Amino acid sequence: MLIDEELTLKKLEVFLAFMRTGNLARAAAELQTSNVSVHRAIHSLENALRCPLFKHEGRNLTPLESAYVLEERAQKLIQDVVESVRLTREAAGFSAERFKLGSLYSLTVKTVPQLIMGLKIRRSELNIDLILGSNFDLLYKLKNMEVDAILVSLDDSVNDPDCEHIALFSDDIYLATPADSRFAQRTEVDLAEVRDETFITLTQGFATHQDGNRVFSQAGFEPKVAMQVNDIFTLLSMVSSGVGYALLPGRIAAVYENRVKLIPLQEKYRLQQHIGVVFLKAKERDPNLLALLAECRMYANRQG
Repeated sequence: MLIDEELTLKKLEVFLAFMRTGNLARAAAELQTSNVSVHRAIHSLENALRCPLFKHEGRNLTPLESAYVLEERAQKLIQDVVESVRLTREAAGFSAERFKLGSLYSLTVKTVPQLIMGLKIRRSELNIDLILGSNFDLLYKLKNMEVDAILVSLDDSVNDPDCEHIALFSDDIYLATPADSRFAQRTEVDLAEVRDETFITLTQGFATHQDGNRVFSQAGFEPKVAMQVNDIFTLLSMVSSGVGYALLPGRIAAVYENRVKLIPLQEKYRLQQHIGVVFLKAKERDPNLLALLAECRMYANRQG
């Protein structure tokens, strides 16, 4: 049996509103429409079903047995459709009860907590999962819809036609040294002075690894790398223990502040990271994402 094209979910919703209220005027008020529109929808529904639902008694509509059967079935149908829409949108990452936010490790010192606090105020019912990684890994997860948005360095690695971004702030790269280093009290440092020192770096894929390579290239030497690590906090621990030096962004200054010093580079070596939120264009109308983007704009304005 083919379903008549006049049989629509909207007409079923109008029908259910009338059955709840028992009156055209009250149903129209609930639906914010006119009495005539409610009457037309019910009449059209009877035509689509090819059977009467009500007995006309003057201006009153008295439900027949068929109306009560349809009411019971239609309530279940509407509930199923609403749940199906919710589950479908959740599967696509739209307005789900969980929001998956990807971030660089270094942004968890200050930026991430502030954004999450603001997002929770806007959407208190939202559960937020924080996934940490490198620029490369996080973009991969974003493209595969494993995360809803990522907080990363806005370098060439995240230039993607499927994505949009909002800038948050810019951050200088510094020389990170142990607190007792001979450079610790300097107001700036010439990288040529540390060409024979040992360095610790992040692994490939991290924005700070790529930026460090650019700075070293500009200084005209390849650093002696003692080890590569997968997160910035391990790297800081190695620096504070005197294992080696590193090139790091200023946002991590509060971590190990008594054991690690960040020394500005001479002007000719200075380089900035531009930090921002990246998201898929296809999801830009998702309510959860819109709430995060609003917080990001506020955060960016405060930094300015």
